[in-house]
Amino acid sequence: MIYRACDIPEDLYYDIERDVWIRFEGDLAVLGMTDPAQTRCGKFAALSFREVGKKVAQGKALVTVESAKWVGAFPAPFSCEIVETNESEFARNILLANKEPYTAGWLVKVRPIGLENERDHLVTGQEAAEKYKARIHELKINCLRCID
Repeated sequence: MIYRACDIPEDLYYDIERDVWIRFEGDLAVLGMTDPAQTRCGKFAALSFREVGKKVAQGKALVTVESAKWVGAFPAPFSCEIVETNESEFARNILLANKEPYTAGWLVKVRPIGLENERDHLVTGQEAAEKYKARIHELKINCLRCID
């Protein structure tokens, strides 16, 4: 779904409150910042990744994101262990999430811990599209992407 230039792919899962997208790949999950979130954040200036192997509780920071407009946590949508970060790609191009939030701009790969008890808030498909449409409207977001 595209709404106010914001892309919300319906094949992903979302933690809407935390603005995190999730792509499950077997027993792992790839996580990134949604298009509306990267727009609200603005151009990334720096990222501080937690180390691989670190266990992170739901809602706690996986990555600290700094931009000209904002400094804050990219939070875990569920308790997990970090198995990989995209730090090397962001070192080459800090604007990856601003350009391609759902592909090259992923932030971390994690192994969920106790997902069955922490997944009730995750939405996908048409439900995610409708909830994001309401959030985008409420926050008056018009998505923008950085270009080369």
